[in-house]
Amino acid sequence: MRQIYLRPCAFIDTPIGFDGQAARLAGTMVYFSALEIILTDGGKRASKALVRLTELDAHLDSLPVELGDKARKQFSNITSSRPALKLGARNILLDQPRVMGILNCTPDSFSDGGRHGDDPEALARNGGAMAAAGAAIIDVGGESTRPGAPLVWEGDEIKRIEPAIRQLAASGTAVSVDTRKAAVMQAALSAGAAMINDISALLYDDRSIEIARVAACPVVLMHAPSQSSDPHKGGEYGDVLTEVYDWLEARVDAVEAAGIGRDSILIDPGIGFGKSLADNLVLINNLALFHGIGCPILFGASRKRMIGALSNEAAAEARLGGSVFLAMKAVEQGAHIVRVHDVPETVQAIHVWRGLRDAALTGQN
Repeated sequence: MRQIYLRPCAFIDTPIGFDGQAARLAGTMVYFSALEIILTDGGKRASKALVRLTELDAHLDSLPVELGDKARKQFSNITSSRPALKLGARNILLDQPRVMGILNCTPDSFSDGGRHGDDPEALARNGGAMAAAGAAIIDVGGESTRPGAPLVWEGDEIKRIEPAIRQLAASGTAVSVDTRKAAVMQAALSAGAAMINDISALLYDDRSIEIARVAACPVVLMHAPSQSSDPHKGGEYGDVLTEVYDWLEARVDAVEAAGIGRDSILIDPGIGFGKSLADNLVLINNLALFHGIGCPILFGASRKRMIGALSNEAAAEARLGGSVFLAMKAVEQGAHIVRVHDVPETVQAIHVWRGLRDAALTGQN
């Protein structure tokens, strides 16, 4: 079976003076002037072409009708704005990159496990500090999903996260819950969380999709090679980029068919989950491809092992530079949300990027 994929590229700082030659990427402050068009046959790359936007219609007209229609649908997705996320009383616009702060309520997280103990007050203060530093959303989790981490009983997971969520939500902070268990989702939503971030894309627990549907809250669908207790199991790919894309596209369609509005669905390629260093690099370099699915992109590579692999095996707490760089690499490809441990530094980097972009978009270049 033949498939087609469009990856925005040839990014420019401003469309001013380039009428008809550039397009806005997924409603963000990023503009592109060309597309890499990839054709596959039977899951294998058949061809690719670099096509300027001014030549796109002619190129698509030269393709078989079915492929041309698919490409036009992807292009519409790529150039359409994403609606604001509604998290309780908060509306989070996605016209500029947003930061999601990671709040681990776990003793064994790969990065900062046990840092705040099991003190709800300390955890809530840390989450509040991240919000004050500019995080639009605080993502609260009570189970480590690092390779080899033990499965946590849902009752213990609820006990870890519920007090912090309740305090953060009461202060007006937008809270997401990082879990794959339906009971934990329900407890978190009852405590004031207004978003679900599920590494299993609502597949680990049969009850989770109904909870998300009834809550009508935003939900993040992440790719992992397995939705078992070990999300890192498997991870063998012929073409990691197109396979992850196809999986996420099919999962978005299935979740939408189950009654969750597409406007409430975000996607995450799952950096580090059952993927080799080479796989991760391919996904990050080609992140813009995923805009073709038509959902906001959440990107998370903060302090992950790949940074250590590329920097003399730096420990998790010594990966700030790599974490900020990867977040900005995603921002420059139109990622709508970056999920990070180091909120002040990432927010500062985005502010500087925004200043440069504002100058370009007002003709000061």
